[in-house]
Amino acid sequence: MDRALLADFLRRRREALRPADVGLVAGPRRRTSGLRREEVAALVGMSADYWTRLEQQRGPQPSAQMLTAIARALRLTLDERDHLFRLAGHSAPLRVRRSEHVAPALQRVFDRLADTPALVLPDLGDTLLQNRLATALLGDATRYTGLARSAFYRWFTDPGARSRYPGRDHAHQSRLQAAGLRAALSAGGTDPRAAEIVRRLLAGSAEFAAVWEQHEVARRFDDAKTLVHPELGEIDVDCQALFTENQAQVLLVLTAAPGSGSAEKLALLSVIGEQAFSS
Repeated sequence: MDRALLADFLRRRREALRPADVGLVAGPRRRTSGLRREEVAALVGMSADYWTRLEQQRGPQPSAQMLTAIARALRLTLDERDHLFRLAGHSAPLRVRRSEHVAPALQRVFDRLADTPALVLPDLGDTLLQNRLATALLGDATRYTGLARSAFYRWFTDPGARSRYPGRDHAHQSRLQAAGLRAALSAGGTDPRAAEIVRRLLAGSAEFAAVWEQHEVARRFDDAKTLVHPELGEIDVDCQALFTENQAQVLLVLTAAPGSGSAEKLALLSVIGEQAFSS
């Protein structure tokens, strides 16, 4: 049981909730926008003293049943729930079995996506597969070796990794990258690679250290995002994520609204692929 990290996680998730999120009325005398300790304790079904001791790193180890109640009260996602269990010294259901083998069923779906960008990623953000349009849009992400295979690692160490996103979105993407890496670290069991990525980034990136301190955890993708192509400029895409049953890999499919300028740009990419544009 990691008392310090558990206390930090519980406090931050409590402070992130608003009374309206759990059906409470804020009231005129509330000094903080987050929930009070006694409010969360009541939602969980524990004493306020018990919750306080957990946040102060001096409480007993919560039972699995208590953790389930905490996760429900804090409105945790599945990623956050599993993370909570591990911080408290319990085993969470193993949802991720890290492998570079793409399941045949997922491969068949991927092979049929020739007219829109598509790629397959495991939880550490390595690009296992990308079709011709994804390469034209995003560049060849299968060429990297070592820790740089991970998109999480590249985001904080390689300026080129950010060139495909407009500058206004960089801060948001940094939070997503850190949250995804924490989910991978939490779910990966004894796999040392995620821990090594975290160690190297903490040592070499002040930005990563700052967002890592926020203790966000989620394996998620924006439903819509803006990407930047070197020649065509900004392209607005919708992002559909199809996870395998064991959450080990995800198929990302990027589409643009029919009739939009972004759809026209993707259509142009489908013709020229990775060829250089004439100046």
